Amino acid sequence: MEFTKMNGLGNDFIIVVGETQLPENVSNLAIKVCNRYFGIGADGLVYILPSEKADFMMRIINSDGSEAEQCGNAIRCVAKYLYDHGLTNNMEISIETIGAGAQKVWLNVDQGKVKTVKVNMGEPILQGKQVPTTIDQEVVVNHPIEVDGRKFYFTAVSMGNPHCVIYVDDAVNFDLDTWGPKLEKHPIFPNKINVEFVTVKNNSLMDMRVWERGAGPTLACGTGACATVVASVLNEKSNRNATVSLKGGDLFIEWNEEDNHVYMTGPAEEVYQGKFLLSIS
Repeated sequence: MEFTKMNGLGNDFIIVVGETQLPENVSNLAIKVCNRYFGIGADGLVYILPSEKADFMMRIINSDGSEAEQCGNAIRCVAKYLYDHGLTNNMEISIETIGAGAQKVWLNVDQGKVKTVKVNMGEPILQGKQVPTTIDQEVVVNHPIEVDGRKFYFTAVSMGNPHCVIYVDDAVNFDLDTWGPKLEKHPIFPNKINVEFVTVKNNSLMDMRVWERGAGPTLACGTGACATVVASVLNEKSNRNATVSLKGGDLFIEWNEEDNHVYMTGPAEEVYQGKFLLSIS
């Protein structure tokens, strides 16, 4: 299997091109190739496939073998791959995802290579049952949740995949490994959830650390950054345009008031190319 290793702010992916559909053993394949000791090592395995609704389609298999509906860092990596490898020469392309449909992407190119990517991430989903949560409310804002005797307050947002945003005093040093997995699998979230721990620095800057559903702690999460800004506006903690500072770097997020869409801008990098030789049963 030929692959390209890429990352968006350290959220890393194995990119595969040339297939027309996912292989039957894709879950087992993802678990093996994403293993950082016996495989290539990555947060996810991403296939670029043909699309009937957009210019291209991407499918994202997490490192635990589950499929992600959408991923903001992955879509930037896919966009960069498509342009840098000559699969498109357009500055604006559309990429289909299973969770958010076809999304428009704009490329910022310098000296023949994509430097940053702006993505229309679509409208946030706020209705409790649709995120999904078990809470039947139009908007789930600052809602209490208890786990192991500790009470948190979360805001629920879907960006094609589900997120719960929790404000803490110090997101940078928060105990992610303890509380992330417990909240991810809490019964209030029927499809599990991505968990963002956030500290608002001012109305246009916030620190965020993330526990990603199916992948664990990652250096960055694009959809999580989008959900964080949406939640911060709903909680009257930030402007609609803000920078989200993640462990791997910064993303600029805009929740546009005119069309209600969320726009994300950030970088992507290609690290290396190779062939994976281990047989997969």
